[in-house]
Amino acid sequence: MPVTVIGVRFKEAGKIYYFDPGDLSITTSDHVIVETARGVEYGSVVVGLKEVDDSEVVPPLKKVIRIATTDDDDRVAENAFREKEAFAICLEKIEQHNLPMKLIDVEYTFDNSKVIFFFTADGRVDFRELVKDLATVFRTRIELRQIGVRDEAKMLGGIGFCGRELCCHTFLGDFAPVSIKMAKEQSLSLNPSKISGICGRLLCCLKYENDVYVENRKCGCKVKHLDALDNMDEDEDAFDLRKLED
Repeated sequence: MPVTVIGVRFKEAGKIYYFDPGDLSITTSDHVIVETARGVEYGSVVVGLKEVDDSEVVPPLKKVIRIATTDDDDRVAENAFREKEAFAICLEKIEQHNLPMKLIDVEYTFDNSKVIFFFTADGRVDFRELVKDLATVFRTRIELRQIGVRDEAKMLGGIGFCGRELCCHTFLGDFAPVSIKMAKEQSLSLNPSKISGICGRLLCCLKYENDVYVENRKCGCKVKHLDALDNMDEDEDAFDLRKLED
């Protein structure tokens, strides 16, 4: 059964979530206030009114609370300023506690009910005392969320060796699985420095044309083939290549 929805993003190149527009006249140039699992949030409409099958919607489909006002826009700008202050304070606290972690980003929820600190670390980090300190400073709920290197690259952005901004930072909503086999199918060099991104993992763009190569093989079309992986022994180089996969 078709339902009418709009698509909303909460971050640039973030995942698109569906919401019920109700009786509101909403266009892709609007910002909206909606309720999510994290609380009340401010998002950008990237997909206008459209009908989708209810199987494509993750229940429950929540209604848009309202189209964002100028006051809402001002609050978002204020939160962005507060996030910079929170970042500096958290860095200082991390240094005081001598914790082996790298702070990546800070995010205030729209209603200021929670502050989320994103970080990377080589292993598990006991940050209980840090959370207590931060809760004392900010007097709200504190969440420390450990992320992987691909998510770090998506948040911080950068330039790939192709000379363009990172795909994950500009338009990729989700990370698709990428494997060494894809590089092999496309007859690419298996040198890790040539098929991995700045995150140290396999390039997301290996996925883009892979289906074409797979179809060519199915129809009997000739595709230049690399046998490098087939001939690899279980040596250090082979191990390093497999470590590029998530």
